[in-house]
Amino acid sequence: QVQLVESGGGLVQAGGSLRLSCAGSGGAFSSYHMGWFSQAPGKERKFVAVISSGGSTEYVDSVKGRFTISRDNAKNTVYLQMNSLKLEDTAVYYCAALHFVKYYSRASPSEYDYWGQGTQVTVSS
Repeated sequence: QVQLVESGGGLVQAGGSLRLSCAGSGGAFSSYHMGWFSQAPGKERKFVAVISSGGSTEYVDSVKGRFTISRDNAKNTVYLQMNSLKLEDTAVYYCAALHFVKYYSRASPSEYDYWGQGTQVTVSS
């Protein structure tokens, strides 16, 4: 069982930056692929970025060049650095853990095994 706790959300002006953190406990954190997802009001939860257990990264096209996902296995923590934020980035952001054998499903929220409670990111004009 893995517990995940996100932090770092908040209110920021368009063009600003935030760094989200997701602290894990209770399991072999380093063996999991870790994803970030966003969910705007009334919308489905959608893939933002993933970092594999080996450190490979992938991003949705809309955040490429603006967001960076990273992990520190010594601290059981995954990060999402968000730069050049846009109004459309406003959402609740969730981190999630994916069992290492399911990397082929890394963009699918339903495949993830554990979820955090989410952290609100609001971008204002």
